[in-house]
Amino acid sequence: MTDITLDTLVALWDRQQSAYIASREARFDALMDILALQFEGDFSLLELGCGPASLTRRLLQRFPSVHVTAVDFDPVMLAIARETLLPFGDRVRILSADLALPSWQDKIVGLRPQAIVSSTALHWLMPDRQHALHCEIQSLLADNGVFLNADHQRFNPAEVNKKALSERHDALTQQQAWDNGVVDWDAWFTLAKEIPEIAQLIPAREAVFSGRPVPPPTSLTFQLASLSQAGFQETGTLWQLMDDYLIAGWK
Repeated sequence: MTDITLDTLVALWDRQQSAYIASREARFDALMDILALQFEGDFSLLELGCGPASLTRRLLQRFPSVHVTAVDFDPVMLAIARETLLPFGDRVRILSADLALPSWQDKIVGLRPQAIVSSTALHWLMPDRQHALHCEIQSLLADNGVFLNADHQRFNPAEVNKKALSERHDALTQQQAWDNGVVDWDAWFTLAKEIPEIAQLIPAREAVFSGRPVPPPTSLTFQLASLSQAGFQETGTLWQLMDDYLIAGWK
């Protein structure tokens, strides 16, 4: 058994995710740059699918006066987020809510958020649920608010060259990471189990996700059409590298 700390685990998470998402930091920077350009001064922010708070932490550091409500349903990720975000005090509120169910909205109280963001999370939902969530987000947003989703959007089979290049780029990015000693998804969870407080949450995590269907990939066309149908006045792509996107919807 290795002597691993929570801080080390979080650092390994960032490295692991950067293996699966090329230029992950650039995508984070693009999202935060858009928020800085969109809003002057304070604004209210809701993050969906916060995971272990990688983006949450960056948002709180980038915008010192902003308060963030962060939502996830994974017991392991929520435990890590709560612990690592302690230094930010009451500037962050962490909620457990299942985005696969419309009842997640019941947890959001107070003023409507001016910005709703998500990173590498919503593709885990079935396409019909993604569209329903877009409708819920549009309804929840404050007037003139913005929704920013940083995630994979796969090319469809007819886009032969783009699809092939993207898949080769993904494979190369991952292989370079593994060659440099980065742990993959499964190895990261194996290390996580060496922290007793995390290990005791693994059965609860497995129960939460047991039996959930594996969603088919969605395309950029699907996402933009879904946002438009949900009532967003303007939609578009603000950042792209191969099949990784930052998509926006303005209310």
